[in-house]
Amino acid sequence: MLLGATYSTQDRAATLPEGAATELVYVGTQKNQIDALRLNVSSGKLTAIGAAAEGLKSTWVSVHPHLPILYGVDDDNAKEGSITAYSVDRATGALTRMNAVPTGGNGSTYLGWDIPSMTLFAANYASGSVSSVPVNSDGSLRALVSTVKESGSGPNRRQASAHAHSVAVDPSGRYALVPDLGADRVFVYAFDRATHTLSTSAETPSFVTPFGSGPRHLVFGANGRYVYLLTELSAQLMVLRWDASQGHLTLVQSLQTTSEDFQGVKSGAELALGHDGRFVYVENRAENALLVYRVDPDSGELALLQRVHAGGTKPWGFGIDPSGKWLLVANQQSGTVNVFGIDTVSGLLTDTGHSVQEAAPVSVAFVL
Repeated sequence: MLLGATYSTQDRAATLPEGAATELVYVGTQKNQIDALRLNVSSGKLTAIGAAAEGLKSTWVSVHPHLPILYGVDDDNAKEGSITAYSVDRATGALTRMNAVPTGGNGSTYLGWDIPSMTLFAANYASGSVSSVPVNSDGSLRALVSTVKESGSGPNRRQASAHAHSVAVDPSGRYALVPDLGADRVFVYAFDRATHTLSTSAETPSFVTPFGSGPRHLVFGANGRYVYLLTELSAQLMVLRWDASQGHLTLVQSLQTTSEDFQGVKSGAELALGHDGRFVYVENRAENALLVYRVDPDSGELALLQRVHAGGTKPWGFGIDPSGKWLLVANQQSGTVNVFGIDTVSGLLTDTGHSVQEAAPVSVAFVL
């Protein structure tokens, strides 16, 4: 049953209001729908609400930083992608479509924010491009402003052309970093907050990753001086030093997230910085594993603290809730969303045993 009759065919809020008992959880899926759940903030128990939007392949969902508004992509490789904005009914979880804009590229697979300029970025995997879309004060979307197309290839059969997989703006607001799975590069683009425009620059060379590594997602550390990059095809976790004055990345450390005795096809999936910046959480899809790393605040280097089972098979994405107490894992193949508790002192994860059945879940976003 679809919630909200008005609809037709790491994100997270900044803080958790004092006394809040539950959070709405939206799950992007590979089944042409967005599902709604409710998370009990005290116990970690999840309750399924139902399908909140149907018709688009919204594999990636993201929330407005201040308003109860959800954004979903249309990740269809065969046509131009789009971003759709939905208003959220906090009482029921229902979504009402506000508007949608095209992204100028195919297979829109990821949304990233620049909050100071209220700009949404879409990584268009199939066409190897990244786009910028301003957001109005009411949360609705303005027209597409810019699209930058990439080029490059690698040795893996999945690297015949460029495949932009995510995007993040640096703390200075002057650059956008785009990991590209196909080109084995992190592209560094100039970004103008005043005009919401992305552009290429000969002065900001891309960072070249190992041949066949397939960069997927990255996050900036708490102090903005280090970047943590996860590759998909080689499942490597890299620490990169960021020079904001030059728009330049330098390798500091490279770690293998796969066990030494693993014999299968490697696959890194997701990573996120803990709320206080002291820990990095990583998803290894091939081994159905979650890994926790401690961050050295001075060097930026990482030390492995924990490896636990993800609670299901083929973990595709995860999200840390606004309270910082819960990590929800979207296990795509087993069709579950599993809840892990986060020890806010040690950073370690505990499987709560709470989960719900979901059809091919791949991303998670929270609305208070």
